[in-house]
Amino acid sequence: MKMLQLRTWGCVFLLSYCYLLLLTVAQVTNPSEVNALLAVKNNLIDPMKQLSNWNKGDPCTANWTGVFCYDATGTDGYLHVRELQLLNLNLSGNLAPELGQLSQLAILDFMWNELTGSIPREIGNLSSLKLLLLNGNKLSGSLPDELGYLSKLIRLQVDQNNISGRIPKSFAYMSSIRHFHMNNNSISGQIPPELSKLSTLVHLLLDNNNLSGYLPPELSKFPEMRIIQLDNNNFNGSGIPASYGSLSRLVKLSLRNCSLQGSIPDLSSIPNLYYLDLSKNNLRGSLPPKLSDTMRTIDLSQNHLSGSIPGSFSDLSFLQRLSLENNQLNGSVPANIWQNMTSTKSASFTIDLRNNSLSSISGALNPPDNVTLRLGGNPICENANIANIIQFCGFEAGGDRTTKRSMNSTMTCPVQACPVDNFFEYVPASPLPCFCASPLRIGYRLKSPSFSYFDPYAFPFELHVTSALKLNPYQLSIDSYFWEEGPRLRMHLKIFPPANNVHSSTFNVSEVGRIRGAFTSWHFPGDDLFGPYELLNFTLVGPYAASMCSKFLLLFRLKLTLLILQKMMPNQIMCTVCLPNIGICIVCAPRIGI
Repeated sequence: MKMLQLRTWGCVFLLSYCYLLLLTVAQVTNPSEVNALLAVKNNLIDPMKQLSNWNKGDPCTANWTGVFCYDATGTDGYLHVRELQLLNLNLSGNLAPELGQLSQLAILDFMWNELTGSIPREIGNLSSLKLLLLNGNKLSGSLPDELGYLSKLIRLQVDQNNISGRIPKSFAYMSSIRHFHMNNNSISGQIPPELSKLSTLVHLLLDNNNLSGYLPPELSKFPEMRIIQLDNNNFNGSGIPASYGSLSRLVKLSLRNCSLQGSIPDLSSIPNLYYLDLSKNNLRGSLPPKLSDTMRTIDLSQNHLSGSIPGSFSDLSFLQRLSLENNQLNGSVPANIWQNMTSTKSASFTIDLRNNSLSSISGALNPPDNVTLRLGGNPICENANIANIIQFCGFEAGGDRTTKRSMNSTMTCPVQACPVDNFFEYVPASPLPCFCASPLRIGYRLKSPSFSYFDPYAFPFELHVTSALKLNPYQLSIDSYFWEEGPRLRMHLKIFPPANNVHSSTFNVSEVGRIRGAFTSWHFPGDDLFGPYELLNFTLVGPYAASMCSKFLLLFRLKLTLLILQKMMPNQIMCTVCLPNIGICIVCAPRIGI
């Protein structure tokens, strides 16, 4: 037994020696990648000194801010940078061309900074890149043709910049792309028909640009397309191609204010269309006689549509918003539109029919309290014989979607029992009454949701997020939410530790890393109703702020030391990792029989 103990302590000593040896190694990260990172830093302006540790030690072993490396060395004997995550660090300056030297980079994330200049064409050299996340900056210039070389790219986010010029035809060679998010820029010219080659594309967000030309009929060839959002462009009086009716997996078609003319194509063959916005165009003809039973929002306002309101609209039991105002509709208002709304008894339903030529009502004018009906500017409002008509004929703009909502708990617990000054608080839905814990605070936004009112979907959303994160539903709290222009839904989320242990009211470091990684790597399963999301911030405060970086550093160094140790003596020792206070440990022992 003594011999076994001596050998065990010998392993511990050897482990410590290897760790000290590791600290004396000049470099374990590929030298060209180290130089590239230093060039990146030199091109940035960092007023908050967020990258101050980029001049200390080795990028992979010294845990440089935002630099994440592969756990194992490559065939060249060096570690390589896997992710560069510099989200929301108040950085300005330019993107360095040397980024193209990070040869094994999978994620490049500079979201929500103040970067200027153009996107370096050298990024097209990153053959392993899967996520290119540059949204929320002040980048200008055109999109480089070389980005089309990124055959493994899944997500391209350059929205909310000042990018101009055309969409390169070379983007048709992004054979793995699923998400094109290029909205809110100054991109101009024709949408390349060649993009129809992208058989994996799911979301096409190009709203709020300067696009012109025509809507390519070829876009109907997207077999996986869920969302086409092209609002606020100028397609020069072109029509909506009839072929768009064959986009069998489409859930949202939003072409608001695009200078479109002609008639609305037959969309009845799209089985799960949730959201249709063709407002503020010059469309003529009648309303679509048949739409998917899953519709949540129909906005056809401010066109030149005529005829009557189809009776089939009364079958849309999930409908939250029907906007037909400012058209030339005539005939009667079918009361069964709201009478059949069995699924919206606890939700909001807005029917806006203002400024048409509707002259009568078929049925009783007695919508339930959750229905907002607007009839102002129609001949029906001049018929004093219709009971209650006056209350529906005003021109006020009330009844719109909730713009801001707090969802704080009303639970009453003793204030003095929870140290709120250190960012602890009571878990609102905890199964353990008045359980006090410190949450992770997350800024989150749905970029193109397929509904108009969120309240009915708040609980399904919580299940969607917690299921993806492998957490209990009560661990997620939607602290508040509000609608932004788009419309987009911005949220403040709090994620709490589990309440199964009263002595553990914080997450350990490995769990923080796991949860953050799920958000930053976009590992959430897709959901057609909620649409694409984006991470706005992942804030570490209170017990997570001061020590978290050092814990991450210790975790990586211990893992790397273990790797070196086991390579040096593969047949003599066996090691595991275990440090309970931060979620890891290292234990070494001689192999049996040695």
